[in-house]
Amino acid sequence: MDDQERWQVDDDAAAAYQRFLVPTVTGPWAAVLVERAALLPGERVLDVACGTGAVARLAAERVGTTGHVTALDINARMLEVGQSLPPVAGAAIDWREASALAMPLPDAAFDFVTCQLGLQFFPDRPVALREMRRVLSNTGRLALSVYGPIEHNPTTNALSESLDRRVRPGASLVKRTEHALADRDELHALVVAAGFEAVRITTEHITVALESAAEYVRIQLTATPLAALFVDFPAAERDRMLSEITSDLNAALAPYMRPDGLVYPQETHIVLAAA
Repeated sequence: MDDQERWQVDDDAAAAYQRFLVPTVTGPWAAVLVERAALLPGERVLDVACGTGAVARLAAERVGTTGHVTALDINARMLEVGQSLPPVAGAAIDWREASALAMPLPDAAFDFVTCQLGLQFFPDRPVALREMRRVLSNTGRLALSVYGPIEHNPTTNALSESLDRRVRPGASLVKRTEHALADRDELHALVVAAGFEAVRITTEHITVALESAAEYVRIQLTATPLAALFVDFPAAERDRMLSEITSDLNAALAPYMRPDGLVYPQETHIVLAAA
């Protein structure tokens, strides 16, 4: 796992991320974030921790051909997958491999910075936020999102408890870190301390639909860093643990089972601020 940003996937997981997580989770959240951002035609947008570009691609459509979008991520494979997708109508996207903690970009170069579900994973969040502030113009704006409390995100909560029980204590660290900035007061103070003004935080919800709890487990263990937990286990032991984890989630998520599959809520906080 990289020293710069803690949420990292390997080569195969990057493709799985695009195939499974973008349609069900990050794509819908990207639509919410871009809608709240109210991007304008002609604006220059930087998407930090862009992954495969869910936010960047929507932003490119919003700012149009007179705008510009830079998509920045530390994971080269994520960028490669993003660049391989069919281009969208609108602004050109400039894909950059770099850390959010030291962005090789000039001061005041952007009208808008977005960061979807990434800030919580940065080892030095104040530095990352100051970098976002640095590259914004004096009239620039920020839109970022982080997950709300783990207790308000039932699948993550259930999976984390099962991983700690079935694999080893602390095995759920990556999943729990997703919710490290769930406290709205802490989040507000962090953004203000980086030099942003007019900071507003709203709590948003979407509903995710999957075929089953087993599908959720499969996606999490192929398209996220959790896949690394099982690499060193013998096949039989790995299969046993996966069966136990799936059984745990079937029980814990029973209230969210519908005739057509698993339907569950997710919660994030969206931060809007001015430079």
